[in-house]
Amino acid sequence: MKKPIALFLLGVAALTACGTPAPADKSTTNPGTGTGTVAWSACTDLIGPDGKPLTPGPGIECGKLPVPLDHAAPGGEQIDLALIRIKATGDRLGSLVFNFGGPGGSGVDTLAAAAAAFTNLGTRYDLVSFDPRGVERSSGVRCGDGLDALFAPGQDADLDTLAKDFAAACRQHSAKVLPHVGTVSAAKDLDLLRAAFGDEQLNYFGFSYGTHLGAVYATHYPKNVGRFVLDGAYDPQVTFEEQAVTQSTGFARAFDAFAEDCVAQSCELGADPATVRRTVEDFVEGLKTEPIKVGDRELTYELGQLAVITPLYAKQSWPVLEQATAAALKGNATILLALADSYTGRRPDGTYSTMMTSHTAIMCADTSERPTAAQLEQVNERIKKIFPILSYDDAATGTCMHWPVPGDDAAKRIDATGSAPIVVVGGKGDPATPYQWSTTLTKQLRTGVLVTYEGEGHGAYLTGNGCLTRTVDAYLIDGKVPGAGSTCAA
Repeated sequence: MKKPIALFLLGVAALTACGTPAPADKSTTNPGTGTGTVAWSACTDLIGPDGKPLTPGPGIECGKLPVPLDHAAPGGEQIDLALIRIKATGDRLGSLVFNFGGPGGSGVDTLAAAAAAFTNLGTRYDLVSFDPRGVERSSGVRCGDGLDALFAPGQDADLDTLAKDFAAACRQHSAKVLPHVGTVSAAKDLDLLRAAFGDEQLNYFGFSYGTHLGAVYATHYPKNVGRFVLDGAYDPQVTFEEQAVTQSTGFARAFDAFAEDCVAQSCELGADPATVRRTVEDFVEGLKTEPIKVGDRELTYELGQLAVITPLYAKQSWPVLEQATAAALKGNATILLALADSYTGRRPDGTYSTMMTSHTAIMCADTSERPTAAQLEQVNERIKKIFPILSYDDAATGTCMHWPVPGDDAAKRIDATGSAPIVVVGGKGDPATPYQWSTTLTKQLRTGVLVTYEGEGHGAYLTGNGCLTRTVDAYLIDGKVPGAGSTCAA
């Protein structure tokens, strides 16, 4: 998922590499790239969505592929990309590579947990994903052990100092990889993956930030584009302020839809949508002065914000938002804290995945913008008027303002002229990557074909909508390009 801009202070993401490989039983040659082979073996360190170890399902195997740390020096130091593969169960078309978003999400863990959602595609493709460079097992960006303080600062905390300390810790622990985690470098890794799998063209399914990575790949390697689906599209050309306003508007709209749905089903939070919104806004605001104890931890204002927006990503989780908030209003914030932890990548043992740290590193690498405190305050004032739950207390908390590595705008250039058709899926009710970004990314690609989903949620394919599933699967499996103006009702 593309993280809301009010959370620009941090990023969430971390994964553990597929453990020490057992003797490899299969390998994939990498013709002509000089990066050797992928040695596939049993996965030994998968992590589930609950932060606990995950037992791999049948046919799942892990591997690694060495790639240049710096693509400008291909003969220099190498890093390993962690991979996961679920072999095709039927007549194989090739490999289908997934990126599930973030930036900073572990493709290895996510594909292992979500494999059942892609069973039909798995009959014809080897389903493949990876931890992108700077994420978890692939030289994941580490920033020390101070994330609890950053996500749940005390009432008297100096948030700007915390942000500076966080950036300094990232430099201390991950200085080697920080200059090389941008999306253009990740796109070059994708082409090495394609070659390593022996595919003439890359077949790709990207969600959220994964649409950005796919669009950059198509820009650099248009002739290598196979069947591409970009779901929940992100427009990389929007400015910091435009992104903030657009996402805030998207989450405000999603919250209003939640409130209407809640009231229609006898809502514990209020008798009408306006009351529901006021109840939740007042609750989150109250956490600034009265955080709620949960064992030896607290649900603070910052964690409360994350807890409330997390269920807005999917309509299926709206009832969780109602139940969790109602319980917290009675003093039990256990579920809300668990929701916040799922967002930040905090595990039951108190450690974090690299999700948030990788997210920040990649976001800061992909833009030359470094908003000042005054600019952040201006943006924050606009957010307060749109969706106060996403506003923040201290305007000087933008980590990129303190980031130790300069960013550039190379990943903002999108033009896939000469590629095969690229299917872009946009959801009318997507809160995190609002529909308008799907329309603009489609135009930027020049070879994009837009499919509109009229329902709620971030990532339309994973809603299980029959029309959308059939449309996407027909393209990926049979090569049937959707017609212009294709639309799927909720």
